[in-house]
Amino acid sequence: MSTKQLEKPVKKKSEKDAEKQKRSLPKDKKNKEEAETRKQQKKKQKQEKKKNKKPRRRVFPIWLRIIVVLLLAVGALTLGLMIGYGVLGDGKALDALKTETWQHVIDIVTKEK
Repeated sequence: MSTKQLEKPVKKKSEKDAEKQKRSLPKDKKNKEEAETRKQQKKKQKQEKKKNKKPRRRVFPIWLRIIVVLLLAVGALTLGLMIGYGVLGDGKALDALKTETWQHVIDIVTKEK
Protein backbone atom coordinates (compact mmCIF):
# COMPACT_ATOMS: atom_id res chain seq x y z
CA MET A 1 0.00 0.00 0.00
CA SER A 2 1.13 3.43 -0.70
CA THR A 3 1.00 6.28 1.77
CA LYS A 4 -1.53 8.09 -0.37
CA GLN A 5 -4.06 5.32 0.08
CA LEU A 6 -3.70 5.41 3.89
CA GLU A 7 -4.31 9.15 4.13
CA LYS A 8 -7.85 10.34 4.63
CA PRO A 9 -9.26 12.55 1.93
CA VAL A 10 -8.99 16.18 2.93
CA LYS A 11 -12.14 18.24 2.51
CA LYS A 12 -11.96 21.65 1.04
CA LYS A 13 -13.13 24.72 2.94
CA SER A 14 -16.21 25.09 0.78
CA GLU A 15 -17.31 21.53 1.59
CA LYS A 16 -16.84 22.14 5.33
CA ASP A 17 -18.84 25.36 5.15
CA ALA A 18 -21.64 23.59 3.29
CA GLU A 19 -21.84 20.88 6.00
CA LYS A 20 -21.99 23.50 8.76
CA GLN A 21 -24.84 25.27 7.01
CA LYS A 22 -26.77 21.99 6.68
CA ARG A 23 -26.45 21.37 10.43
CA SER A 24 -27.51 24.88 11.37
CA LEU A 25 -30.61 24.94 9.16
CA PRO A 26 -33.91 24.70 11.08
CA LYS A 27 -36.03 21.57 10.79
CA ASP A 28 -38.29 21.40 7.80
CA LYS A 29 -42.06 21.83 8.07
CA LYS A 30 -42.77 18.14 8.25
CA ASN A 31 -40.65 17.66 11.37
CA LYS A 32 -42.24 20.74 12.96
CA GLU A 33 -45.73 19.41 12.30
CA GLU A 34 -44.79 16.03 13.73
CA ALA A 35 -43.38 17.70 16.84
CA GLU A 36 -46.58 19.71 17.30
CA THR A 37 -48.76 16.65 16.93
CA ARG A 38 -46.60 14.82 19.49
CA LYS A 39 -47.13 17.66 21.92
CA GLN A 40 -50.85 17.51 21.31
CA GLN A 41 -50.85 13.75 21.83
CA LYS A 42 -49.02 14.14 25.12
CA LYS A 43 -51.53 16.74 26.29
CA LYS A 44 -54.41 14.44 25.39
CA GLN A 45 -52.80 11.56 27.26
CA LYS A 46 -52.34 13.71 30.37
CA GLN A 47 -55.96 14.84 30.22
CA GLU A 48 -57.15 11.24 29.89
CA LYS A 49 -55.05 10.21 32.88
CA LYS A 50 -56.56 13.01 34.95
CA LYS A 51 -60.09 11.94 33.97
CA ASN A 52 -59.46 8.28 34.75
CA LYS A 53 -57.61 8.95 38.01
CA LYS A 54 -59.53 7.98 41.14
CA PRO A 55 -59.46 10.44 44.05
CA ARG A 56 -57.18 9.33 46.86
CA ARG A 57 -58.88 8.71 50.17
CA ARG A 58 -56.59 8.73 53.15
CA VAL A 59 -57.26 6.28 55.94
CA PHE A 60 -55.35 8.44 58.43
CA PRO A 61 -56.20 12.10 57.60
CA ILE A 62 -53.56 14.82 57.79
CA TRP A 63 -55.31 16.78 60.56
CA LEU A 64 -55.40 13.63 62.69
CA ARG A 65 -51.71 13.00 61.99
CA ILE A 66 -50.86 16.49 63.26
CA ILE A 67 -52.86 15.95 66.45
CA VAL A 68 -51.22 12.56 67.07
CA VAL A 69 -47.73 14.00 66.54
CA LEU A 70 -48.45 16.88 68.95
CA LEU A 71 -49.79 14.46 71.58
CA LEU A 72 -46.73 12.25 71.19
CA ALA A 73 -44.46 15.27 71.57
CA VAL A 74 -46.22 16.36 74.77
CA GLY A 75 -46.04 12.79 76.09
CA ALA A 76 -42.33 12.58 75.34
CA LEU A 77 -41.72 15.91 77.07
CA THR A 78 -43.65 14.80 80.16
CA LEU A 79 -41.87 11.47 80.30
CA GLY A 80 -38.51 13.21 79.89
CA LEU A 81 -39.30 15.61 82.72
CA MET A 82 -40.30 12.78 85.03
CA ILE A 83 -37.20 10.72 84.22
CA GLY A 84 -34.92 13.71 84.56
CA TYR A 85 -36.40 14.84 87.87
CA GLY A 86 -36.95 11.39 89.35
CA VAL A 87 -33.91 9.43 88.22
CA LEU A 88 -31.24 12.04 87.56
CA GLY A 89 -32.39 14.51 90.18
CA ASP A 90 -33.04 11.99 92.96
CA GLY A 91 -36.58 13.27 93.56
CA LYS A 92 -40.00 11.76 93.17
CA ALA A 93 -40.95 11.42 89.51
CA LEU A 94 -44.50 12.74 90.03
CA ASP A 95 -43.16 15.90 91.68
CA ALA A 96 -41.99 17.02 88.24
CA LEU A 97 -45.63 17.56 87.29
CA LYS A 98 -46.52 19.79 90.27
CA THR A 99 -46.76 23.55 89.81
CA GLU A 100 -44.98 24.24 93.11
CA THR A 101 -41.85 22.54 91.77
CA TRP A 102 -41.82 24.68 88.64
CA GLN A 103 -42.54 27.86 90.62
CA HIS A 104 -39.50 27.08 92.75
CA VAL A 105 -37.37 26.53 89.60
CA ILE A 106 -38.58 29.83 88.13
CA ASP A 107 -37.78 31.63 91.39
CA ILE A 108 -34.26 30.22 91.35
CA VAL A 109 -33.69 31.21 87.72
CA THR A 110 -35.05 34.75 88.13
CA LYS A 111 -33.44 35.04 91.61
CA GLU A 112 -36.44 36.57 93.32
CA LYS A 113 -36.09 36.93 97.08
